[in-house]
Amino acid sequence: MTIEFPEPTRAAAGTAEVFTGYLDYFRETLLAKVAAMPDGERRTSRLPSGWTPLELVKHLRYVELRWIEWGFEGKPFDDPWGDRNVDRWYVAADEGFAALADELRAQGAHTGEVVAATRLDEVGRPGPRWDGAAPPTLERILFHLVQEYARHVGHVDIVAELAVGAVGE
Repeated sequence: MTIEFPEPTRAAAGTAEVFTGYLDYFRETLLAKVAAMPDGERRTSRLPSGWTPLELVKHLRYVELRWIEWGFEGKPFDDPWGDRNVDRWYVAADEGFAALADELRAQGAHTGEVVAATRLDEVGRPGPRWDGAAPPTLERILFHLVQEYARHVGHVDIVAELAVGAVGE
């Protein structure tokens, strides 16, 4: 699926639509770049830090889970850090790109539902996600998610260029 860049000149019904437009764009851009890689490249790191494109896909699914469900909504989770094994991102051998992409899209759909049903100035529920700090507003969380996705899409741009010669925004 390809989503058109949410140009600042395009009309939007409000700030919530702007946030979800950017999140959807970055999510689909990342998935398209990883989908264009051969499976071996998805599971291989080309960087000294050692992360792989599949690990990045799984990581971003858990980022949205931690910030929206576990954080803002205050839902309990047995393992909100399920993208990690010890001190690094982790993807099991039986986890494939298609399933991870579906999970990321489902998590993004949930984020969109929360945004559609919630005022941006609403404060999240207190809980373990905030480690004793006051919960932020939905707007602050969405701003954080946009920067997280933008940063990681830039990372995958570099990895894709190294892996298959692809370039692009």
